[in-house]
Amino acid sequence: MANNPGAKKAIRKIAKRTEVNTARRSRVRTFLRKFDEAVTSGDAAAAAAAFIVAQSELMRAVSKGVVHKNTGSRKVSRLHAQLKKLSAA
Repeated sequence: MANNPGAKKAIRKIAKRTEVNTARRSRVRTFLRKFDEAVTSGDAAAAAAAFIVAQSELMRAVSKGVVHKNTGSRKVSRLHAQLKKLSAA
């Protein structure tokens, strides 16, 4: 257990940061799920709109440091591939 003031403060800061990051990660997952639902429904217009929002949320998470840059890029790339596949069909 921490027994000096600096270590106690660090524990408080880490707890706050963890809470914020959890909320941000959850928000990203929500928009990814909405995109996935639009793709499974087969609605290309709704999927395109959901893609734009999901992409911006992912890149926002990248800029905040919640998701690694390459992870965000990879996920956006896969979402775009799904969108292209849907609109081509």
